[in-house]
Amino acid sequence: MKNSSCGIFLAFCFSLGAVHHAHAQIDRITGRNFATRSPVLARHGMVCTSVPAATQVGLDVLKRGGSAVDAAIAANATLGLMEPVSNGIGGDLFAIVYSAKEQKLYGLNGSGRSPRGLSYEQMKSELAKLHREFIPPAGMLPISVPGCVDAWAELHKKFGKLSFGDDLAGAIHYAEEGFPVTQLISHYWSRSVPIYQGFPGAFLETYTLDGKGRAPNEGDIFKNPALAHSLRLIAEQGRDVYYKGEIADKVDVFMRANGGYLRKTDFEQHTSTWVEPVSTNYRGYDVFELPPNGQGLATLEMLNLLEGYDLKTWGSNSPSTLHAMIEAKKLAFADRAKYYADPDFAKIPIAGLISKSYATERRKLIDPDHAAKSVAPGNPSLGQSDTIYMCTADDEGNMVSLIQSNFRGMGSGIVVPGLGFMFQDRGQLFSMEPGHANVYAPGKRPFHTIIPGFVMKDKKPWLAFGVMGGDMQPQGHVQVLTNMIDFGMGLQEAGDASRWQHEDDNEPTGEKLSPNGGYVEVESGVPYESVRALKAKGHDMRFDVGDYGGYQAIEVQMHDGERVYAGASESRKDGQAAGY
Repeated sequence: MKNSSCGIFLAFCFSLGAVHHAHAQIDRITGRNFATRSPVLARHGMVCTSVPAATQVGLDVLKRGGSAVDAAIAANATLGLMEPVSNGIGGDLFAIVYSAKEQKLYGLNGSGRSPRGLSYEQMKSELAKLHREFIPPAGMLPISVPGCVDAWAELHKKFGKLSFGDDLAGAIHYAEEGFPVTQLISHYWSRSVPIYQGFPGAFLETYTLDGKGRAPNEGDIFKNPALAHSLRLIAEQGRDVYYKGEIADKVDVFMRANGGYLRKTDFEQHTSTWVEPVSTNYRGYDVFELPPNGQGLATLEMLNLLEGYDLKTWGSNSPSTLHAMIEAKKLAFADRAKYYADPDFAKIPIAGLISKSYATERRKLIDPDHAAKSVAPGNPSLGQSDTIYMCTADDEGNMVSLIQSNFRGMGSGIVVPGLGFMFQDRGQLFSMEPGHANVYAPGKRPFHTIIPGFVMKDKKPWLAFGVMGGDMQPQGHVQVLTNMIDFGMGLQEAGDASRWQHEDDNEPTGEKLSPNGGYVEVESGVPYESVRALKAKGHDMRFDVGDYGGYQAIEVQMHDGERVYAGASESRKDGQAAGY
């Protein structure tokens, strides 16, 4: 086949969404694997984010001598400005950092707590007024203390090389000068405006171009001078201005005047927590996640279950592979619904949940021929113990895997005038079921969906990665890792490969969803032969074009003894991987 014919064939396949059919044809022609685009390769540093301009801000910091953490803070601050539909300094942050000097992984839980002045009984009363059983997704009730800025400060104190002002300069510049809004973000922005425009505060003033409801379209220039002011205060005065000074004061005044429950004392008492990442070994690779109140354990549970199957022989997206993965997800999420919570308030059997022996027992519940319609949590023994994802790496070998979010949509809808950011609605994920591990309590961290991932191979860093997107995240982590480890895909291809997502499981909020085992959504590249076979096993199969997360990753490669970073940013987002 001539090159021109090959190009026509690829264009046809891509138009159908059948990327891997094109891959298979190219394999036969050239003997090489290709993704939708090549991974980016660089020697000295790498930044991967979901917005190209944010990637460039992080890369500029690296070139000025900043560390991987400096670059991560710079890029994250810029993402909060440019992708407010997902994140910002009104949200929480989790990170895994590899220190090359110490050859050690550090985990940071930068999530905030519920208002100390809002009791369970009062929350219950407020919900009754709204005729609701569960905490709503917007308004004052789901707001918890934002942990992002304190997490930046903790990361910077331990690993930063430049000043806080240097790290935030790029975001401040773009907030004042403005930037063109990208395609996907403008889509979500336009969907958000009708949802939030009726809430008290400065949403319309801050997030619409005319102050009346006009969301920016693709290419429109957006400025946020109020956010620039907040970031400049943080750059000059540090995290305390946010938690003890001018910003906390403004929040306190606004909340008291508008029926909110956060107070300055909630901000003053906030702390991030350095935690030990937890891990399991999957076919020779040590996969690390953070312990609860996040859901990283679900990734490890799923991998332990899947290790008992010969996925490589079965093949990517085969009926047997997909069935095993979906059923493993159901088992892990049943445990997630029961056990995952703030460890300061609940005893979580972490060691038991991620043990190989527990996986062996739970694996017996997977019927190779039938989809489970209901799955109960296991009983492990007690051991000791909407979102952006981005990753960075520097010339010294330090790496950062960071995820940050306002949770659902843009967040709670509450924007304090003059501050330029929206508060998260993470508190929606509390349960109101008495006795539940994740039941609402004042001063408690809610269950979290956002999880950064990291993989070591032979005690050396191999992969910083993540897949943003609610319940999709553990499922996405597992799919990316099995794509690389079991099916031999490259870094970019592993993220671009067609995905599936199982939905309608029981939740850590106590919500009991589908009695029929939930449903499975697949992208168009999954062969219909596999879909038909899964239907025959009893799976409720559906097709959907969105909500499969967003992947970024940095891989450490060695070539003739020289380290090379490979970066990937998947094609479902506006993002970019870039290095130097």
